[in-house]
Amino acid sequence: MYELTDFEWAAIRSFLPNKPRGIPRVDDRRVLNGIFWVLRSGAPWRDLPKTYGPRTTCYNRFVRAAGLVYGTGSWMLWPPVMTRAVQMIDTSVVRVHQHGACIADNDHQDMGRSRGGLTSKIHAVVDTNGLPVRLALSPGEAHDNRLCSVILSA
Repeated sequence: MYELTDFEWAAIRSFLPNKPRGIPRVDDRRVLNGIFWVLRSGAPWRDLPKTYGPRTTCYNRFVRAAGLVYGTGSWMLWPPVMTRAVQMIDTSVVRVHQHGACIADNDHQDMGRSRGGLTSKIHAVVDTNGLPVRLALSPGEAHDNRLCSVILSA
């Protein structure tokens, strides 16, 4: 479910470091599958199954790679392998101003009551470059999954 396919691995493999000196590296494909498992499942690093290798190795390689992607490292030179078919959802919770609305007459407004007071959620569908494609609103107490299929299919 979270494993790289042979095609994906063939595309990525040549970009990974290949240093034969010193301590042998933990299998790169196994470590990448572990990183993807954590990112896709949302689980903490400590819950990473042992089949993906040591969790500290997976975490350290993820942190090192994230620094390269957001810094000036060589990963910025990767060719764009993602297509427009890849979209991600980002959700932010926004507090409603105290004079903004009356909860009693909340038929057409996307506001909900949660522990933090009146809130709304802004859902943004973004492309592989992080640019917004679609925006949607939902009440603050609503689960994010309620709007996923609607916003992705629109």
